[in-house]
Amino acid sequence: MDLDALLANYFGTADLASLDDAAFADGVDRLAIAFATETEPGRRFALWALLHGIGEAPDPATAFKDDPRTRDAAIAYARLADRAGD
Repeated sequence: MDLDALLANYFGTADLASLDDAAFADGVDRLAIAFATETEPGRRFALWALLHGIGEAPDPATAFKDDPRTRDAAIAYARLADRAGD
């Protein structure tokens, strides 16, 4: 998945800093709906990772409750991403 393409698809731009609060919230809503309705595991994880990157991801235990391997991967990803941000 191409990050700029995903951002343009859900937010209308790859430059999130250029969005006002309402446009950002609308993009988050579209992205969250896409995540909730996606059935392909790899794509679903990628959408969750994008939500995580913008601080809007659901908890991995909730988001991937029916898929222990993906849940564990999401937890590990979140820990590493949070550590990298520090």
